[in-house]
Amino acid sequence: MNEKGKQNRNVRWLFAIRRYITFFLLMAFVISCCMTLFLNMMTRSTGLSFTKEHIEQAAKVTFLNVIGLSLLCTVIDGIRRKFMVDQPVQKIVKAAEQIMKGDFSVRIPPFHTFGYTNGFDVVADYLNQMAKELSGTETLRTDFIANVSHELKTPLAVIQNYGTMLQQPNLTEEKRMEYARAITDASRRLANLITNILKLNKLENQQIYPSVKTYDLGEQLCECLLSFEGAWEAKDLEIHADVEEDILVDNDAELLALVWNNLFSNAIKFTEPHGKVSLSLKAEDGYAVVQVSDTGCGIPPEIGKHIFEKFYQGDTSHATQGNGLGLALVKRVIEIIGGDISVSSEVGKGSIFTVKLKKKQEPSNRVLS
Repeated sequence: MNEKGKQNRNVRWLFAIRRYITFFLLMAFVISCCMTLFLNMMTRSTGLSFTKEHIEQAAKVTFLNVIGLSLLCTVIDGIRRKFMVDQPVQKIVKAAEQIMKGDFSVRIPPFHTFGYTNGFDVVADYLNQMAKELSGTETLRTDFIANVSHELKTPLAVIQNYGTMLQQPNLTEEKRMEYARAITDASRRLANLITNILKLNKLENQQIYPSVKTYDLGEQLCECLLSFEGAWEAKDLEIHADVEEDILVDNDAELLALVWNNLFSNAIKFTEPHGKVSLSLKAEDGYAVVQVSDTGCGIPPEIGKHIFEKFYQGDTSHATQGNGLGLALVKRVIEIIGGDISVSSEVGKGSIFTVKLKKKQEPSNRVLS
């Protein structure tokens, strides 16, 4: 035991001794008062006169009774404290020390004194909940580091390998351009990963505040979709848009553009050539409802539960390029602006992402008579 631990133990012993002495004196005072009152009442009721010897003997007996009863009460209170206070406190302190050392698997069993829940049960329950939350956070942190390491390693390996191949003598111009494009693509992927990590970090730490303004949501959706024209033409996809006009929202256009770009990118990425991607915007009960659907591979139910988690990728083979941060960003943005996002999907038939935002309420035109 270190010096600090010894000092803490000595302090605890001093407090315990002082507590018992205080309790003993209190009980002695109470019992003395009771005995004095009892003797006084006995004397008045019997009308007996006591001699000096009788009074001295009664005082001695009374004093011994007071000491004996006080000691008995102190021992009983000490035993009670030992089992009902000290042991629960020691268990809680031991569990807290394990948590401080990084062991989040510790759990405190319920005490239930005499079958009833007491204050220590409440403290233990909160401590167990805290340990559970910390354990989950630690698991997420470990997974986050592992996934970041993997996602960083892949483009770096590509850059390193193609950089080495570019140094080969007698390399044809065609191969040189191919290797250079591969390095550029890997660099762009690495830059996108770092950008997304920084954006997600700012969003989660509430370092990005929405800049609200009124604008036409339909125009923004069409502009974002048109920015992917080259991608859908390369895969010969059919694009269908059903956008209602004059749907205004009070929101952050830049943050919402991040949402639409990620949803369109995923829809095009996971749709096979000659497939179909659809965009829908409608006003329903004071909300602007946006749906982005595709005819891609679909999402199994067990994967659909995790798609909004950081670095989670349903495609474990990594056949499609991505870093698993896009939908995590989308989810966090939607939470910040007070919207709602959901997904429905069927394997082999495609997916539909639905976003609901509050629509700007137009002032009612009243006719004055």
